[in-house]
Amino acid sequence: MSSEGKNKRTLTGRVVSNKMDKTITVEVIRYVSHKLYKKYISKRRKFYAHDEQNSCEMGDMVRIAEHRPISKNKNWMLVEVIEKAS
Repeated sequence: MSSEGKNKRTLTGRVVSNKMDKTITVEVIRYVSHKLYKKYISKRRKFYAHDEQNSCEMGDMVRIAEHRPISKNKNWMLVEVIEKAS
């Protein structure tokens, strides 16, 4: 069984913290429809992602991908910085 056939899940979010060494906290916001009221609600979730070069700053828009467990809470890897914070 090769790892080439597996698709890794990717998410896009904003960096809310970069205070840890080689780790960033990414907040991903997704919009879901309420079943009864049909109103869109934003749901937020934070992920710890590995940033090898410490290249991200707070406010950057980034893309992260699933990865093997790096530590207790860190299962994501930084793929690219989409937009730098101004």
